[in-house]
Amino acid sequence: MHPAQIPELIARIALADPRVRREDPVEQTAQIDMWAGILADVPYEYALQAAHAHYAKSTWPILPADIASRWAADVHDRLTRHTGTFEPTAHPELDPDDEAGYRAALAAERHAVATGQQPPNELRAITAGPAAAEVQARLDRMGTYMPPAVKDVMAEYRPEAVERERLIRSGLADPRSVACPWGACRAPQGQRCRTNGRDRRDYHPARIEAAQNAERNAA
Repeated sequence: MHPAQIPELIARIALADPRVRREDPVEQTAQIDMWAGILADVPYEYALQAAHAHYAKSTWPILPADIASRWAADVHDRLTRHTGTFEPTAHPELDPDDEAGYRAALAAERHAVATGQQPPNELRAITAGPAAAEVQARLDRMGTYMPPAVKDVMAEYRPEAVERERLIRSGLADPRSVACPWGACRAPQGQRCRTNGRDRRDYHPARIEAAQNAERNAA
């Protein structure tokens, strides 16, 4: 919260509890400085809602620590429920090789969750996937080249196929079903994505999203 918002916050709280506001000018200045330091990380609207919640249950004057502790508890709860797993398909503008860009996007996502601008990406949302029959149908379209037990043993030697299967089991479409729209790649349908002329084990996020859109449009 910006220090300039503190006088307005105190004035609005004082409408419900005049005891909160100091009358002496020197004390008012000291009070504003104190509240501004304690509530520096708390959004104005949240502080006002916290005051409403406080007086709905208590007749005691609210303290800035009451608001700050409530905010800290909510931030902790959101970040605890947030898995922190970054979903590349949500950022098709980023090149998968841009590690700095991904770190910045991940930090921005965590900040948005902490401040309540974005809901936590909970485990249920990540692990929830399509029905088993749908997953198997997609895997069948890839083709079955070896028994599952052999696939597990050979996984190290067939990373690109393993990645395709992982995406399908996660509820995403097979990226090879469409051409890659990423400008620096443009791999045609059925071929791997490439970076600097070399085949990749994974797929550009833009291609994964394009496969998802194509599958939705075909449904």
